[in-house]
Amino acid sequence: MKRMIQSYVASGSFEVGKTENRILQAFLGTCVGVAIIDKEAGVGGLIHLLLPNPVGSGHYDQPEKYATTGMPLFLERLMEMGASPKTMKAVVAGGALVGPVTAQDINLDIGGRTTEQVYAALEQAGVAVEQSETGGFFTCSLELDMRRWECRIVPVGFDALTEHSAEDSIADLDLKRGIESIKPIPQVALKVLRIIAQGEYDIDKIAEEVKKDQVISARTIQLSNSALFTKRHEVLTLDHALVFLGQDLFIKLVISAAVQKYYDQCGNGYSLCKGGLYHHAIGTAMIAEKIAESVHATNPSIAYTAGLLHDIGKVVLDQYISNAYPMLYRTFQDYTTDLISMETSILGMDHTGVGGILAEQWSLPPILVDVIRFHHQPEKSHADRSLTAIVYVADLLMSRFHAGLELERIETEQLADRLAILDLAPAQLPTLVDLIPTTVFQPVEERS
Repeated sequence: MKRMIQSYVASGSFEVGKTENRILQAFLGTCVGVAIIDKEAGVGGLIHLLLPNPVGSGHYDQPEKYATTGMPLFLERLMEMGASPKTMKAVVAGGALVGPVTAQDINLDIGGRTTEQVYAALEQAGVAVEQSETGGFFTCSLELDMRRWECRIVPVGFDALTEHSAEDSIADLDLKRGIESIKPIPQVALKVLRIIAQGEYDIDKIAEEVKKDQVISARTIQLSNSALFTKRHEVLTLDHALVFLGQDLFIKLVISAAVQKYYDQCGNGYSLCKGGLYHHAIGTAMIAEKIAESVHATNPSIAYTAGLLHDIGKVVLDQYISNAYPMLYRTFQDYTTDLISMETSILGMDHTGVGGILAEQWSLPPILVDVIRFHHQPEKSHADRSLTAIVYVADLLMSRFHAGLELERIETEQLADRLAILDLAPAQLPTLVDLIPTTVFQPVEERS
């Protein structure tokens, strides 16, 4: 029997096909997933929807992102392959109010409105809904087995309960030992960060510094050719990367490559999939950059770097979270509280405080130390409140709309006040969601 191939369906896209040895999977938080099968025709597929409808004008470049435009395309493609509305069956999942939930979440109800549009499209097409698990407070994955034509909805993180030995508590957490047990971000990356923070730099000198680290050089070239970044030319050397990509993107890639090496030290504590913590960091960085460009509140390149580094403290705590995971996940199920409170109650400290200590030890620029320390509470920022608020919003959007990467719950009780720092209103949140680059939803690439 042939090996089953597992395919990740990114948000804002769909996959369709005939009977084959493949499992389609989508991780869902606030997003909504719809799997449709027609066993008689041997046809089926899965769509992963981001928003109920396009926001404003000029956002129709990817209709698959929205329920009102994506569902008709999805259904049409299935029928072109031989499926019939009379024999098609649908399974709908997602649209969660990922806790902790506030009145603001309920008022916006992005997931709920997306679900309503899905049901309307299915009813109009005459497709019956066989199973539906929408709303609630927790993330899940929707899976479609294209060999057996079976669907299942699984809570994200459920399997991890049986993969780790539970500890009821963690006492006497040795922070110094925890920090010493991990390898820091490479010196070349720290040097690049400090040079950039000074505002004036010689890009050729930065390139020469990068060349001294063969691992970072190789990973920079690898990222230059990855689906996460726009590839116009095949990049073979660092000099090619600098010429083809330009100095701003080149620097981002260097830092991203270095941070990848750092995040690779994580086990299965915070990450819910391979490379989850790193991919979350990349996504947060990309969204932060887009928000900074939109609100004109801070330098987009600095916003990208801050987004990339915001969760560095999790790498230290990951070794302790791994052992406490069953307890942590049970608590997540029982209480709608945020991650900071959860970490503090179980570990006696949280990743923002640990990250701030790390950042100071590495002599990162004060503005980055500030963001790392206060990205869950931007109103406490001392250096650049706007930058910290941008990273907070970017982190929130990743946790809500790109679920399945890592354990994360962000407090939203003060969301309106934090958006106000950027002169934004809560009603503009869907517009920010629409800024999320589609590359953020690309699957994490396997790395040797």
